[in-house]
Amino acid sequence: MAKFSVNTHRFDPYKNFKFRVKWDGRYVAGVTKCSALKRTVEVVKHREGNDPSTARHMPAAISFESITLERGLTHDDEFEKWANLVYDVGGAGAISLAKFRKDIIIEVYNESGQLALAYKLYRCWVSEYQALPDLDANANAVALQTIKLENEGWERDTSVGEPTER
Repeated sequence: MAKFSVNTHRFDPYKNFKFRVKWDGRYVAGVTKCSALKRTVEVVKHREGNDPSTARHMPAAISFESITLERGLTHDDEFEKWANLVYDVGGAGAISLAKFRKDIIIEVYNESGQLALAYKLYRCWVSEYQALPDLDANANAVALQTIKLENEGWERDTSVGEPTER
């Protein structure tokens, strides 16, 4: 059973289809899919000579998996502009060191459109950019554009509390 402290009548957990992505203080248009936020802690096994024959397990380095954002192809060029900060297509191939990393926010909404959860992702940058998908004249689908973001960590925004549902 899902646990809600404000909406004690609520039984169902939040659904995954209402969300928004924000960077540079504004919402990014048309994001239709966002991969999971995942972190992994490496395990170091250690055994001293006089220990029993089982090893001890200790936490080590933490890594954060890349996040992929996907959206329908439009004339909005936010994905492309950010991807170009890592590689200057028209110039000498230089990185914009001052601007290529961004902090982003992913917001999750309840079915009524109220902000329910938010996560802050730190020092993200575009490692992959797909400007145009495979084109197929026989397909009946939306053309999708994607970016893959590397990040140096994320955390839940605890200032966003559970909304009182109407």
